[in-house]
Amino acid sequence: MTVEQTRGEPVSAKAVKPYKGLAMEGMIAKWYAKIRTQDEEMARSLQQVRDMLPAGGSVLEIAPGPGYLAIEIAKLSGYRVVGLDISRTFVEIAHAKAREAGVTVDFQLGNASAMPFEDNTFDFTVCRAAFKNFTEPVQAIREMYRVLKPGGKALIADLRRDASRAEVDAHVDTMGLGRVNEWLTKWTFRTTLLKNAYTAEEMRRMVAQTEFGTCDIDLDTIGMEIWLTK
Repeated sequence: MTVEQTRGEPVSAKAVKPYKGLAMEGMIAKWYAKIRTQDEEMARSLQQVRDMLPAGGSVLEIAPGPGYLAIEIAKLSGYRVVGLDISRTFVEIAHAKAREAGVTVDFQLGNASAMPFEDNTFDFTVCRAAFKNFTEPVQAIREMYRVLKPGGKALIADLRRDASRAEVDAHVDTMGLGRVNEWLTKWTFRTTLLKNAYTAEEMRRMVAQTEFGTCDIDLDTIGMEIWLTK
């Protein structure tokens, strides 16, 4: 992995963009819940939580979808875990899966650009594979800053737009999907996800418009992790 540091230059980036993707409700959300299960990225996120948060810390997962990561964090014990998603179907699915797992996670319906939480509430926020779809990305970053406690950290992990088709296909091949779901997933990456995704430079520009000012970016084969500290 490589690490790059923003410098907070007065640069501009689109603050609002139209949503271009499938509406994550109903059958689409249920299909996604079936194909999006445990993966290496989730295991890494769990280890990051263990490494950075003391017992009793509070975690917010933004756009948790089916809730898999939030539920796994809750299993670690000692953490207060909240999930916020704009999809009513995902909130219902996540609640059901938390009950099945026997853990407590406060999954709520809401928008990342107008979070229903008080200032200085969470020690850590995480958003995986969803930020590229936000219609108000800069405002969402500002909200992450607002709800974090002083010294708190935020992690945005997502696809890079400059990932190659071959790299994306190779990644999907490791997901263990059936033939039909594998084809659908590759098609979705090519037609929607890559187009919605950002480059590292675009992320720097957006962060520079917020109170965070700067961020550290770790690049991997098809994605990146954007680390922010309040």
